[in-house]
Amino acid sequence: MILSLSMLTNLKSQFRSTFFTFLCSFVFLLFACNSNHTETSSSSRKTVFRYNEPGGISSLDPAFARNVENVWVTNQLFNGLVQMDEKLEVIPCIAYKWEVSDDGLVYTFHLRNDVYFHDSPVFEGSIGRQVTAHDFVYSFSRILSEEIASPGSWIFNYLDKSSENNYLGFLAKDERTFKVYLKKPFPPFLGILTMQYCTVVPKEAVDYFGNDFRRNPVGTGPFKFKIWEEGTKLVLVKNNNYFEKDEFGKALPYIDAVAVSFVRDQQVSFLDFVRGSYEFMSGLEGNFKDEIFTKEGNLYPKYEGKFLVQKHSYLKTDYIGILVDHNNDLVKNSPLKIKAIRQAINYGFDRKKMVKYLRNSIGIPASSGMIPIGMPAFDDKLIKGYNYNPEKSRELLYVAGFPDGKGLPPITLTTTIDYQNLGEYIQRELLTVGINVNIEVVEEASYREMVAQSKLTMFKKSWIADYPDSENFLALFFQQY
Repeated sequence: MILSLSMLTNLKSQFRSTFFTFLCSFVFLLFACNSNHTETSSSSRKTVFRYNEPGGISSLDPAFARNVENVWVTNQLFNGLVQMDEKLEVIPCIAYKWEVSDDGLVYTFHLRNDVYFHDSPVFEGSIGRQVTAHDFVYSFSRILSEEIASPGSWIFNYLDKSSENNYLGFLAKDERTFKVYLKKPFPPFLGILTMQYCTVVPKEAVDYFGNDFRRNPVGTGPFKFKIWEEGTKLVLVKNNNYFEKDEFGKALPYIDAVAVSFVRDQQVSFLDFVRGSYEFMSGLEGNFKDEIFTKEGNLYPKYEGKFLVQKHSYLKTDYIGILVDHNNDLVKNSPLKIKAIRQAINYGFDRKKMVKYLRNSIGIPASSGMIPIGMPAFDDKLIKGYNYNPEKSRELLYVAGFPDGKGLPPITLTTTIDYQNLGEYIQRELLTVGINVNIEVVEEASYREMVAQSKLTMFKKSWIADYPDSENFLALFFQQY
């Protein structure tokens, strides 16, 4: 691939409880047909892949690759022991092979001998040195460090950190052999190791740059860092010493550079894309999706031949969360503590119509549970969730003691401005069955804090896969460790 635009991200938010899902997403990737932009200089012609990142990037350190924006970039700068292919299968990367013990507790990775860190002044002679198993010991230890406070430290909760395992749960047996010890078998563990948190960084660079390593990354990836003017532009250039090749033996990457802009205004960035300033856009919100896509999710004829659309599973589930902690005073005084009321809400709005008319068919109605389409375990024939059934909704209201909604107190659904229209749609639909919903719109930062502190009884959130296993979605409902 020219640019690995991973749909798996490292969002690991915490919330008290969830109840029903309404949208399993997939993403529309728009590519301008004049892609592979070429810049000509006096000495050479460089092929540059350009895209805009309106959400900004907070760090180029993989220890903080917590969101999509950071992951996409760090994915080009760093490598781990293993990686995913386009089928979400774990394949070799820096480790060319591995073994798992019969009891599922010990993973032994054998490292390639042709992987080198990017050339950098942090190394002797400014020449990148060879990666060893000791570098993985350092990199994994760094994620666990309380001083670093990486948001990815949870990924190592599965490790057996006993004395015989170096009190860490991993060790370098020799220069080319890295071992990981688990306290109990966990089949998705290899998938976890594909996350950016698990990539390798050189101690020399972290020591040299200190806290500024976030903007001076040194990795092993297909691209290396060139320039980052925060909020303006980021440039990565081709790593000519990269170890991976395609199936024909051609060295990767194919292109010379990646340039990222940070235009926050969606209208400006969209117009820039139309003019050919970018090769790529991921997803569209607001009026722009109505400008490009029909309600069926197809390009309008005027854009055919101008844009190339690729549709991919996003491995994301949007949901309405409901607080059900009966020790919380908000729950004690809320009708949402009644199961039949929660079920009535589930049956009371049409997900198919919502996806078609509010999202231009960019998404899949979540009528088969929490696991999104694209995951191997997704099965809409086996798993039957909630569908639109207003009569069933009214029946449940009667069972709950509120026939036709009489006597049912108003319920507040809290969301942000980005999802206000979805909230208002649910509000209108539920009103027809007798459920009165108030919509409260809160600023993003305050909203996240309120959800985390269990201060909202009903709220809109989403979950994006951390690793390619359905366990990552199902674990939201169970204690894992």
